[in-house]
Amino acid sequence: MAVEVQTGWKLTLREFARNKLALLGVGILVFFVLFCFVGPFVYHTNQVATNLLNTDQPPGNGPLGTDSNGFDVLGRLMLGGQTSLEIGLLAAVIATVIGTLWGAVAGLLGGMVDAAMMRVVDILLSLPFLLVVLIIAHRYGSNVWNLSLILGVFSWLVPARLVRGEVLTLRVRDFVSAARVMGGSRTRLISRHLIPNAMGTVIVNITFQIADAILALAALGFLNFGVHYPHTDWGSQIADAADNLSNGYWWLVFPVGIALVLVVMAFNLIGDGLRDAVDVRLRKR
Repeated sequence: MAVEVQTGWKLTLREFARNKLALLGVGILVFFVLFCFVGPFVYHTNQVATNLLNTDQPPGNGPLGTDSNGFDVLGRLMLGGQTSLEIGLLAAVIATVIGTLWGAVAGLLGGMVDAAMMRVVDILLSLPFLLVVLIIAHRYGSNVWNLSLILGVFSWLVPARLVRGEVLTLRVRDFVSAARVMGGSRTRLISRHLIPNAMGTVIVNITFQIADAILALAALGFLNFGVHYPHTDWGSQIADAADNLSNGYWWLVFPVGIALVLVVMAFNLIGDGLRDAVDVRLRKR
């Protein structure tokens, strides 16, 4: 069994490596991770003290100029990228863990329990996501941990549905029936048999969850509900710079906008590549 699993993952990686768009996404993501987390050690800037005598300077006074508070735009871009990537990853992990457990339990138990649990999912899906997140973020404050928890807790619904669908097909397989006959408990079935065999779907979905969380954070930041000074995120930077675009201060908007688009695109390309590699029906013959 171990040899078969290893071979399966090798085939998945081989198919993923053949997908040029997926590799492009990996390259873009690696670049931005290095840019945001290693860049500040190479390019030192002061992102705490404002300099009102050096505001709105075009590129040349720093590689990307300065913003309305006198902060170096390139350094600000790195700092905002750190926050966006951290919150996106943490929120996706929280959403995936909750959704995977919820969907696995619902799919395994079935019947009235499954129906009740999925009606809860349907009710929560009907709520206006952004409005609920705005209210809670305003009530409990906006920092990395709070925003990660808020976005994660309200983003687990799609993973729950996906995992439930996988479990519904897996629970009738022979290896699950054999585990039942041997006296395996429901907890053991979920943790040792169902979730591990649904990991392909979970891994694919987490990439899309990260992209969605980064976009949701950008929306919160644009509405001034993102992280607060001295921290920043890409959405907050776009909000601060939007009014200056009409003044011709393009360097305040375009770099952060392009960075946001590229990172979200990278995660989507990686997710598409993983989906094609994991699903044997989509693999190239």
